[in-house]
Amino acid sequence: MNAVALQMFGADLLKLRKKRGTLIWALVLALAPVIVFFIVKAVQHSSNPLEHEPAGGIQGYRDGLRAVALIFGPLAAILIGVEAGAGDVSAGVFRDLVVTGRSRTALFASRIPAALTLCWSVILGAFALLLLGVYLLASGRPTPDATLVLNGLGFTLLATGVICVIAVGFSSLVGSKAASITALIGWQLVASPLISQISSLGSARRGLLSDSVAHFSPVDTGGHGANVAVPPGTATIVIVVWLAVFVALGVWRTRRMDA
Repeated sequence: MNAVALQMFGADLLKLRKKRGTLIWALVLALAPVIVFFIVKAVQHSSNPLEHEPAGGIQGYRDGLRAVALIFGPLAAILIGVEAGAGDVSAGVFRDLVVTGRSRTALFASRIPAALTLCWSVILGAFALLLLGVYLLASGRPTPDATLVLNGLGFTLLATGVICVIAVGFSSLVGSKAASITALIGWQLVASPLISQISSLGSARRGLLSDSVAHFSPVDTGGHGANVAVPPGTATIVIVVWLAVFVALGVWRTRRMDA
């Protein structure tokens, strides 16, 4: 990465960090569910240890990982990705960036690493909080080993990173933050899970991003994706295709957008 690219990356990252509303809500979506999860589970266990398992331990790790990697983490990733992709247009400063003479493709490309950096910083905080609860509230129960922890971390970064990049491309294409957030969250939480459960679609469901990403989960996804078996090679291809399509659409729209 040359000096100009580094400067553009730094500028985009700084712009994202200054969007306090987006950052605060991303932190709330990523961290608050983990805190609430452990508080509720700890209260249940303390009130009735025989009926309710400890909040931590392996089971707590599995439940918490699903929440961070497949539900709330992707929502935070969508907020950050959309802000990165459509923030300049919404703020009316895209023209100012274009007149600097820098390549429009470069303007788009610098948004992706900036969005991923901020997204993963938030997600790493949520994952660290998850591990803290898992080990402190294990109450003597078995805890996840290093391999399971690292696999969970890798899966979490994959699941949130993919949706973050897609959000950058999609919002660059649409040009509206509100419309992009609505569409992406609707797809992530409603449309995709429903389509995944339509058994009459058969192997066509392997083309869904959620099922392909869920294939790499080191724990049971609990119905969040993985409703159809996806071979490892197919899952990898599906993820790459989704990323390539939305990045290409984002570049195309950025290159042709009226300044």
